[in-house]
This record gives sequence, C-alpha cells and structure tokens, in this order.
Amino acid sequence: MIDFPQINPVALELGPLKLHWYGISYLVGIGFGWLYLRHYVRSYFSGWQKNAIDDLVFYCSIGAVLGGRIGYVLFYDLQTFFGDPLLIFAIWKGGMSFHGGVIGVFIAVLFFRFQTNKTIFEVSDFLVPAVPIGLFFGRIANFVNQELWGTPSGVPWAVVFSIPTAGGLPRHPSQLYEAFLEGIVIFSFFNFLIKKRPRTGITTAAFLIFYGIFRFFVEFFRAPDSHIGYINGEWLTMGQLLSLPMLLGGVIIWYLAVIGIKMKQKNKQEK
Repeated sequence: MIDFPQINPVALELGPLKLHWYGISYLVGIGFGWLYLRHYVRSYFSGWQKNAIDDLVFYCSIGAVLGGRIGYVLFYDLQTFFGDPLLIFAIWKGGMSFHGGVIGVFIAVLFFRFQTNKTIFEVSDFLVPAVPIGLFFGRIANFVNQELWGTPSGVPWAVVFSIPTAGGLPRHPSQLYEAFLEGIVIFSFFNFLIKKRPRTGITTAAFLIFYGIFRFFVEFFRAPDSHIGYINGEWLTMGQLLSLPMLLGGVIIWYLAVIGIKMKQKNKQEK
C-alpha cells in the first residue's frame, strides 16, 4: 500500500493566475507530439512539409481539447452541465473524454484533408503515432489530479488517494496502468510499425484496435464514474461501451486495407 504523494495540482500561482499540472500536461504532450512528427515520423512518410505538420497539429489540438471536453459533458456529466453550463470551460478541474477527443480530432483531420491532396487515412496514419505521447502525459495528469482512480485493491502497489471521495481505501492506480499501456506500449509499437511503411489505413486501424483493447481491459480495474456506475450489472462501464465502436472500426479498416493489398497483388499477377 502506498500513500498518495502530496502533489499540489497547481504548479504555479501568480496572483489570480493559476497554472495547473493538468494544463501543463496538455502543452507538453502537444509539444512533444509536434516535435516527434516534425523530426522523426516525417522521415517515414513522403510529401509532408513542416508547415503542413504545424497546421495539422494546430487543428488537431483544438479538436482534441474541444471534443474531449464536450464529449465528457455529453457522455459522462450532462446533468451537471444543465445545472451550470459554464463548467464546460473548467478544463483545469479535469473531465476530458478521450472518445470525445477522437471525434474532435477526426473533424480536424477532415478539415485539414480538404486543404490538401491527401486522403483521410494518409493524414490519420501520419498523425496517430504521436497520439500515445499525449495519452501518456494526460494519464499522468489524471493521477496528479487524483481522478479516474481504480477499484479497491490489496495489491502491494495500491495507492491510498488523499481526496475524500476515494474513501481512504487502497486502490488500483488505474491512471498509471493506462499511461503504460496507452502511452508507452502503443508508442513503442508504432515506432516499430512505421519503419515497416505499412499500407495506408493499417496504422490508423492498429491504433483503434490497440487502444480499444487496452482501454476495455483497464476499465476492469478502474472505478466507474460515481454518477453513472456500471451500465450492465457489475462490469460494463461507459468507457468500455465507448471503446467498442473504436475496436470495431479498427477491425473494419484493417480488413479493408488487407483486402486492398490482396487485390493489388492479384492485379499484378494477372498483368
């Protein structure tokens, strides 16, 4: 059992201005993701100018933040929003939905795609290798914010969060599980995958599949939102439910990409 370290969620306070670790994590994640795309991923994808990468990261950052916040309100906390609509702007308090962020980024990719001669999957394949960087820092921020903690547990690494709503019980540090799986593991896999220069769509499909699987798995160790609880009996959570379309979409995209490869090989043989 480990007591939660005394970490002030406010990193810097200058008069009325407060800089929260949660906000810093977004800036760091976006910054490192931008550098990673500009100076590493770009070398494995042709036709990407640095100014186009800058535009893509800018649009997707806006889409991720707006989509993440709006998605959280719609999927997890609609009643609170009706009571105080201004809370939708209180990002520093936490409450961001990754699934909503995906929708926001998808809209941003569509917007960017219409300004270029690239297809949707050419854009998304280039972008998704950097997403685990943002996920890693975001989950660390969840831990610092003492939110999205896990179910009660007796494992040696269980954490006793100091926030009253955690009940003083040792719990799974599910935020760190997600930081490892969604951040480090997926990032490492993409570092390997992009070197193989897979067919268009495979990289996007791989991200949707791996994220869907990892998120569905970690939800078994993560306490459901108190105002929602379990959706079906004692195991299905909103996070798992929202991960299923991602997983299904990834499988479909992967199948279509593989079929495309086989059709191309068949055409070559016939010629």
